[in-house]
Amino acid sequence: RMSQPEPDDTTPSEDSQDEDYRSRWRSIRVMYFTMFLSSVGEDTVIQHFYHTDDSADASFLGWVVAAYSIGQMVASPIFGWWSNHWPRREPLVCSIFINLAANIYYAYAYLPKAHNKYHILMSRVFVGFGAGNVAVVRSYVAGATSLRERTGAMANMSVCQALGFILGPALQACLSVIGERGVTVDFIDLKLNMYTTPALLAAVFGLINILLVLFVLREHHVDEDGRHIQAINYSSEETVESIDQLAVLTSNILFFIVMFIFAVFETIATPLSMDMFAWTRKEAVLYNGIILCCIGFESILVFLAVKLAAQRFGDRPVLLAGLGIIFCGFFILLPWGNHYPKIQWADIRNNSLVSQISKLMTAPNSTVEPTGCPIEQTWCQYTPAIHIAQYFSSDFLIGVGYPACNVMSYTLYSKILGPKPQGVYMGWLTASGSGARTLGPVFVSHVYTLLGPRWAFSLICSMVAGAIILLSSAYRRLVAFSVRHGRIVE
Repeated sequence: RMSQPEPDDTTPSEDSQDEDYRSRWRSIRVMYFTMFLSSVGEDTVIQHFYHTDDSADASFLGWVVAAYSIGQMVASPIFGWWSNHWPRREPLVCSIFINLAANIYYAYAYLPKAHNKYHILMSRVFVGFGAGNVAVVRSYVAGATSLRERTGAMANMSVCQALGFILGPALQACLSVIGERGVTVDFIDLKLNMYTTPALLAAVFGLINILLVLFVLREHHVDEDGRHIQAINYSSEETVESIDQLAVLTSNILFFIVMFIFAVFETIATPLSMDMFAWTRKEAVLYNGIILCCIGFESILVFLAVKLAAQRFGDRPVLLAGLGIIFCGFFILLPWGNHYPKIQWADIRNNSLVSQISKLMTAPNSTVEPTGCPIEQTWCQYTPAIHIAQYFSSDFLIGVGYPACNVMSYTLYSKILGPKPQGVYMGWLTASGSGARTLGPVFVSHVYTLLGPRWAFSLICSMVAGAIILLSSAYRRLVAFSVRHGRIVE
């Protein structure tokens, strides 16, 4: 009778493998929570800006809004490089602490006797700088999942990000019951009102996030089949096979275009609806807020559908289909027909009188707000109006195409990079997205205001068409690292 073989101490038991698996997914869920918190940051900056500093104006507000993206663009490659060489706990805790401190700074921006708007600006820069940890989060999830798990994990991360964008405004609405005056905590000289409370709540969430990173997060790294390999980052970034740098560059360009287009879409919604449908500013903010909230819920469904579609058809076809849907969404918005928008002061012929009445009607004490397309925008007089059905159809299509392109862009990107530590590369991808979000509002303020929707949406359609051509031309190169080097068959 043959004797039973002695157990091999070097072979991990099933219990240890199960514990490693559970620990790995607990750590990934901590990354989901971190991603969720990074997207709740856009709360009450505009209202707080005007409430805190009487000298605040719209031009400076543009810098305040862009400050978040600029801070994130600068920080992403730094935190990405840090995560490649040291345990990821370090850049994560540091970035979350910066975000926490920046939110407290933001809540105290009212305290100085002068130049409050500059304090709000700097606090937003630091909040964005702390949000640069998105690159670390994505690189961790990419390294802790197999190729089969990757798309689902990235889609789940996008769901958490979308929930942050949805719940952020909802949380602000709930906290508005505190009112503008609120209460003052004298011993720390802190005003708790509808503007400062969301930032302080974000700081509390940041503290919880730091504790989760310190006590729950563990370093895990698996190969593309899901087998555990070196748990800590590689000591060297060199690999035998090289990364396809053209595929990396292509992916960054595609991600930039996707993020730029959505930034334009977000920014243009309010002025476009006010010009085309003669909505007041309050109506435009309310209705577009509801639309963006619906798009957020729609995107969650799309993220879940993307998992199934990518498993069946592959990442590249889903990305290509998403770009096609976005193209249709903006193409629908092109003005046509014989119906023209209502023009402010169209019945007044005297330009000097127009100027006087305009100033009177827009005075602070005025209760009547002029509606329609401003006469200063000369294109209003010869550009057909966009129908409400066009607007809603476009919102729906972009709400389908954008989330599909978003999740597929960095899922495919992480697969192209392969086993190499991805911190720096994910940093550049995040930076390109932040740059796009910074330039999008600039595009709207110049092209749309000066030339109108026909030129603006034609240029956007051209950009999307260029992205489709770029993706098609580099289609064969945008494959997983292991597929490129013949380790696995696609």
